[in-house]
Amino acid sequence: MLDHLLLRSFVAVADCGNFTRAAERLHLTQSTVSQQIRRLEDSLGYRLLDRSARQIQMTTEGEQLCSYARRILALHDEAEDVLRHQHSEGVLRLGVPEDFAAERLIPLLANFADTQTSVRLEVSSGLSPELLRQYREGQFDVLLSKQMNPGSDCLAAWPEPLCWVDSRQRPAEQRGPLPLVVFAPGGLYRQEMIQALEMQARNWRISYSSTSLASVCAAVAAGLGISLLPRRVLQAEHQIIDSLPAIEGMHLTLYAQPNLGQAGNALKERLYQLCLEQAGLPR
Repeated sequence: MLDHLLLRSFVAVADCGNFTRAAERLHLTQSTVSQQIRRLEDSLGYRLLDRSARQIQMTTEGEQLCSYARRILALHDEAEDVLRHQHSEGVLRLGVPEDFAAERLIPLLANFADTQTSVRLEVSSGLSPELLRQYREGQFDVLLSKQMNPGSDCLAAWPEPLCWVDSRQRPAEQRGPLPLVVFAPGGLYRQEMIQALEMQARNWRISYSSTSLASVCAAVAAGLGISLLPRRVLQAEHQIIDSLPAIEGMHLTLYAQPNLGQAGNALKERLYQLCLEQAGLPR
């Protein structure tokens, strides 16, 4: 087996053409570098360097080995760096609902990543039912989720007021059948909308469907249909519809796995404080 320490000394001598300068580069003594080259040559059974000239030259065998040695050392250094990085940092996995306070959440996460350098933060965004399923399977360490009925294992829950929303400039409420702008199948608001309208015996149709909050908000503002949205995301182009039944019971919930460690607990606390602010509660 080729010793990477011996190879590193060999490459240094090949680059410097001199034992003294190679020793300075490696922070070793000249005699140590010389001994390492001898050991490498003895293990291979042939000379690697021609020492007869004023400046040391590589032999034919030395030139062949040098090319391999550079690649071996590059791979060795890369593997060592990756393994050290993984061991020292670990991964902290966070799940968040797609429609949750991006304007506040993203700066919080960026600041956390800058200050908590001992972990690597990985964030996934999506629909709450799927995120909760993944959390219960152990795919997330911390989770923010939307639920009509918070689970008994959630750490905290805050009310998420919902309202029916229409376009201010191009209202769609009086069209028939009533056009709906909804999240993709599996989204909580979608099912609540349909159930409420069915109970009123209202005729409806889905005019626009998306997994993106920004896209849903834009579609409503443009007059493609009405939607059910968190009150906090309303825009100037929107207006609230009071004639449809109120939908209550939606909550923003916080979950966290046990034994998070220092960084995980710090993230959990930051999210807790952010949710208090979103709910308008004192910190």
